[in-house]
Amino acid sequence: MKATSITKPFKGDDYIQAPQFEIKVVTKYLATQSNPEEHQFVFSYTVTIINNGSSKAQLLRRHWIITDANGETLEVKGEGVVGEKPWINPGEAYKYTSGTVLNEFMGCMHGSFTMCGTDDVEFEAPIPVFTLAQPDKLH
Repeated sequence: MKATSITKPFKGDDYIQAPQFEIKVVTKYLATQSNPEEHQFVFSYTVTIINNGSSKAQLLRRHWIITDANGETLEVKGEGVVGEKPWINPGEAYKYTSGTVLNEFMGCMHGSFTMCGTDDVEFEAPIPVFTLAQPDKLH
């Protein structure tokens, strides 16, 4: 499953935050690490953050909302991603892989990255909703 989000320029009271980030997510069900009988369904997700703007920005924090097929929701907030707080230059991308465990064969995730430009102004880069699903369960 692929998802994409593009941030729009933000106009504050006396400034404009112009960097635009495209966020793509590709997911994978990890059958060898999952145990369906114990309601443990393991997924990896690879996130690519592309800076389509004209200035660099640093990824400071992440915020995920993870929901399984029963509607149970887990909210995850933390510093950086996979132990890093990368700077992403214009025209460049940052890619990382992480994972999550659901209690059901299917669910979804979405959220945002808190970014900071060279002007020390923080802004949110939204992460679109994407599906996590055990392949043999979908038609």
